[in-house]
Amino acid sequence: QVRLEESGGGSVQVGDSLRLSCEISGRTFENHALGWFRQAPGEDRIYVAVISWNDGDTYYLESVKGRFTISRDTAKNAVYLQMNKLKPEDTAVYFCAASPFAALVAKMPGHYTFWGQGTQVTVSS
Repeated sequence: QVRLEESGGGSVQVGDSLRLSCEISGRTFENHALGWFRQAPGEDRIYVAVISWNDGDTYYLESVKGRFTISRDTAKNAVYLQMNKLKPEDTAVYFCAASPFAALVAKMPGHYTFWGQGTQVTVSS
């Protein structure tokens, strides 16, 4: 059974940092893109960052560039999202997901076939 499990969320203050982890079990994701999405209450789920499992190419939502960093550890079969200089508008449930599409194009939830359950991030001013 394939499983993606997020951890590392929490409640922090503006300017703080968090590191989200996505532990993958049941398979590896060569030739896939691994992405982080977020969904705030009443809003659509949107892509935040994506990484190519094979070569590590990364892409980011414009509003998180320079603050967030996505990475993967192929030996540990895990993906991470380092979030610095957090803002109240970063508050959301964060999900990791896997897509058979190339990272360059895997920007929509419909591109992804495996999802975790999500972890809450709350940023207070």
